[in-house]
Amino acid sequence: MHGGVLAGWLMVALCAVSGAYCLLRTRTGTPQERGTARGEALMGFGMAAMALPAAVLTLPEGTWAVYGVVFGAAALRALRSARRGAHHLHHLVGSLAMVYMAVAMAPGAAGAGGHAGHGAAAGGAGGVPLLTGVLLLYYALYVLRSAGHLIPAGTGVASFAGGSAEGVVRGGGGGAAGGGNELTMACRLTMGIAMLAMLLTL
Repeated sequence: MHGGVLAGWLMVALCAVSGAYCLLRTRTGTPQERGTARGEALMGFGMAAMALPAAVLTLPEGTWAVYGVVFGAAALRALRSARRGAHHLHHLVGSLAMVYMAVAMAPGAAGAGGHAGHGAAAGGAGGVPLLTGVLLLYYALYVLRSAGHLIPAGTGVASFAGGSAEGVVRGGGGGAAGGGNELTMACRLTMGIAMLAMLLTL
């Protein structure tokens, strides 16, 4: 992704921390919850690697093909689970967005040599404006909705974003269940914002 080195490192840190938290969640919960956490951990670490500033690490040319294969497989897995709930559909969109960004950032995607989308590369990435716009709109709405769920009900922002405090206060005031649920939503919000920022560079 394009942008300053400091912004790139901040993105790497946020996505890596989110991925690490999701990895911790794979140790508890139902099999379905552990599977969801594994998918989110893969997304977090994948975005962290994609955001690494190019001045720090030059990726081999085949890296973008590996991204495409890994997240293509994740998309197929999410597609099989899509009937079980809306969050699986979100995983499907996220995995397909990662495949799209990997293709757009691949060397020569827009006539630019090197890995045009990685870190602060000079070339422009080869995204399709219409598809990029649709994904940006989706993630903007997702971020607003996720933020609304973290804001207590009754505030103007929560009402605007369509959220409620139900997910936060469930389980009592500051109990383990409520705190864990709030952290999970915060991680999802962080990754949604990171995806928005990465799509803006295409």
